[in-house]
Amino acid sequence: MQNLTVAQQMVDILRQAGVERIYGVVGDSLNSVVDAVRRTDGIEWVHVRNEEAAAFAAAAEAQLTGKLAVCAGSCGPGNTHLIQGLYDAHRSGAPVLALASHIPSHQIGTGFFQETHPERLFTECSDYCEMISSPAQMPRILRIAMQRALGNSAVSVLVVPGDVAHGEATHPTGSSDLVTERGRVVAPDTQIRGLADKLNAARKVMLFCGAGVRDAHAEVMALAEKAAAPVGHTLRGKEWIQFDNPYDVGMSGLLGYGACFDAMHDADLVVLLGTDFPYNDFLPQARTVQIDHDAGRLGRPTLLELGVHGDVRETLRAVLPLVKAKRDRTYLDRMLHKHAKSLETVVSAYTHDVGRHTPIHPEYAASVLDELASEDAVFTVDTGMSNVWAARYLTPNGRRRVIGSFLHGTMANALPHAIGAQFAYPGRQVISMSGDGGLGMLMGELLTVKLHELPVKTIVFNNSSLGMVKLEMLVEGLPEHETDHGPVDYAAIARGAGIEAIRVEDPGDVADGLKRALAHDGPFLVDLVTDPNALSIPPHISVAQVKGFAFAAGRTVLDGGVGKMLDLARSNLRNVPRL
Repeated sequence: MQNLTVAQQMVDILRQAGVERIYGVVGDSLNSVVDAVRRTDGIEWVHVRNEEAAAFAAAAEAQLTGKLAVCAGSCGPGNTHLIQGLYDAHRSGAPVLALASHIPSHQIGTGFFQETHPERLFTECSDYCEMISSPAQMPRILRIAMQRALGNSAVSVLVVPGDVAHGEATHPTGSSDLVTERGRVVAPDTQIRGLADKLNAARKVMLFCGAGVRDAHAEVMALAEKAAAPVGHTLRGKEWIQFDNPYDVGMSGLLGYGACFDAMHDADLVVLLGTDFPYNDFLPQARTVQIDHDAGRLGRPTLLELGVHGDVRETLRAVLPLVKAKRDRTYLDRMLHKHAKSLETVVSAYTHDVGRHTPIHPEYAASVLDELASEDAVFTVDTGMSNVWAARYLTPNGRRRVIGSFLHGTMANALPHAIGAQFAYPGRQVISMSGDGGLGMLMGELLTVKLHELPVKTIVFNNSSLGMVKLEMLVEGLPEHETDHGPVDYAAIARGAGIEAIRVEDPGDVADGLKRALAHDGPFLVDLVTDPNALSIPPHISVAQVKGFAFAAGRTVLDGGVGKMLDLARSNLRNVPRL
């Protein structure tokens, strides 16, 4: 009987934790781990083309399922490729375990071939990073790493020299309960009473929601009703709070739209709910209360009149009985009107001559995609202008999910995120909203999609430009430079990889092309040739930025959200008196 190796012990423990796959690229120092996967039922090795994609895929799986997801990279360049995706996973709060294999232990410190120091490299993008230098550290260290990832919704990294992984285990594997369901932080009574006092004293209350309202939709709506408060959201909060929301005033931030910014700055009290919003320039820096389950985040984005350390849902349930209903809805109604008007002013930007306008309006394509996608679709979104179209045209309903690099802001995340999402949910519609810049960066992952026959639908917004970078230059008053590049036929590339694909250049073909892709039983790529001049600016920029943009731009600039969000805004006004 073969002796139990450290690698086999690791894989056995991962199976005990419910891990079903490891994303990575096989090679040298990882070989014993890969072989252990081969010999173990219930777990598979998912071969990708770049370890960066492995980390992105694991991050998406972890975010969607809430379970531990695993990626791996071989020594030196193999695991340094993981860094980008692990930064994204860590900042997104995804419970990911990365196995970073290492050179032979007796060669560490000698300048050996491919030598790096992964236990140093991964410290900043992880909550736990340790090296297993002896079989005697197993299985304890692995279980600590897994629990830290799950308990803190963060990345753990285990560095394992190849010879240690291949060595004989010295301790029995055993079993140990892994806590996967986190408890809820209950705010102290003094903070609950302080919050109630603030809400009751303020004449105009505004609620600004982040991803922390994920399971508190009903409670937020109840507070908005009592406080006569408009409700805005961040990009990460959109999918959890915008649906079934008669108080919606849109989004703030660099991709913002609607009346959110104005509502926030006109309020007597702004309540930040489960958001660590990084763009402090968009916050009033005064008159603000923040509620968060992580006390370390309180006061980080803005000055606070009151910080409340507690889970959003439990905090609102505790404070609601203490909140007095406001009879004056003047402020709320005014902001709802302003929100609807701000959306109506830009409708013509994507509807006027849309049937004849070439290149294709990306806004139009995004709105059609929103109409055709399934009610429980998972969208993965590239950083850049794809973020804008997703933020403004995808309609949340409580079942759809939207995954992106919303905090780390890296390019090329959409397709590898889609790979992880599709593995997590094989029967669910997964749509990658890829920019041509992002797809070009990790285009090899089309081969991964084909290899595993994943039915991912890759929708390429192909404007032959780095649109967001172009916008940044224009706003700064700089002439655009090196943002545009030659046209590429991504449909032809996809077909070369064995993936069904079409190239759409006529707006009249957009709906039929997307319908064909979404109905196809297998991977499909739609190459949409879109207008590179369709850019977007936030609802509020400085005078200096306006001057810079006016000086440098000769472009079509859109500054609002449309599609179904306009219908929502209009419906919210049905019972509101005209102002």
